[in-house]
Amino acid sequence: MRDVLYLEEIEQAEALLKPQRVEVLRQLAEPRTCSEVAERLGQTPQRVYYHVKRLVEAGLVDQVAERKVRGVHEGIYQAGARSYWLSPRLVGRIGLRKARDELSLGYLLDLMEEVQADIAALDRSAPELPSIGLSGEIHVRPERRQEFLNELQTLLQDLFTRYGGDEGDAFKLAIACYPHAAPQPEGERDDV
Repeated sequence: MRDVLYLEEIEQAEALLKPQRVEVLRQLAEPRTCSEVAERLGQTPQRVYYHVKRLVEAGLVDQVAERKVRGVHEGIYQAGARSYWLSPRLVGRIGLRKARDELSLGYLLDLMEEVQADIAALDRSAPELPSIGLSGEIHVRPERRQEFLNELQTLLQDLFTRYGGDEGDAFKLAIACYPHAAPQPEGERDDV
């Protein structure tokens, strides 16, 4: 483990923007499995693995060993450094990149993976799990696309403002908007 890791890549800096990842990174000052970190943080191993995976991809955490537990291979991970320094040239770019990435398919895939991990962590034996799932298709002409996105953003900001207090049950809201490819007629499909 290095004493200091100088972050020059924006992906590395953005990997640390989530407070949960900082907590996971702190726990990995010593080599630990995702299950061990999860137990220490009161989270599920799946949720911790999601964050560890992102930290490994960013080069901030290393898999230092592997062990077999009840027939399953379990990775042992450790932080790559004791402290992290952010390159001054990245400071102004982080927020801009995040805003741009919110419109990218990569961000959408990360969001869906996070939603999947959150749902897997729910206690399905609970008597009530209030939730809602909606899916639909909207057709927007190219010249009205920005208007549609702005209206959607305004609507969601209004909901977050009205229901964003600290009281009551916490719900996570994730919205995905992506191009929908029309199915090809039977005679034109490549896989036939």
